[in-house]
Amino acid sequence: MSDTTTSFGLEIEQQDGYGFKVRFDRPDMPELRMDAQPPLGRGQGPDAERLIGAAVANCLAASLLYCLQGKFKNTPGPLRAQVRGELARNAQGRLRIGRLDVTIRLDDAAASLKHLDRCLAQFEDFCVVTESVRQGIPVGVRVVDAKGEPLLEAGTAG
Repeated sequence: MSDTTTSFGLEIEQQDGYGFKVRFDRPDMPELRMDAQPPLGRGQGPDAERLIGAAVANCLAASLLYCLQGKFKNTPGPLRAQVRGELARNAQGRLRIGRLDVTIRLDDAAASLKHLDRCLAQFEDFCVVTESVRQGIPVGVRVVDAKGEPLLEAGTAG
């Protein structure tokens, strides 16, 4: 990669079993508890797989929102995103995230949003997390309008 212009940090500390406390490098961010799911952990917080899914969905939704609202001055209703992750075993039998599929649901009819076609064509490219994760995990993206009509389907599973 080229020059690093921004950095971030966090620290995790084991609390008990597979439970960890996450502290971020900003004092205004609350700590987060992570835990493996049973039978390893007690499921007292999200596991790493779910946080990756949440990060991908959040980045995609925020990127689409920025395009709609920040660039083209729309006032869309709340966006919702749903993630479906698949765990699969690799050739060595190790469990891995096999793929993530994200569906973003607009609260509005497509016709009511200015320049929606331009946003749909470019918002994924500006999503730092998704484009980074795609280096190793297939990520499908769907965008549907308020009625559930598909507006974009990119790399989605059947």
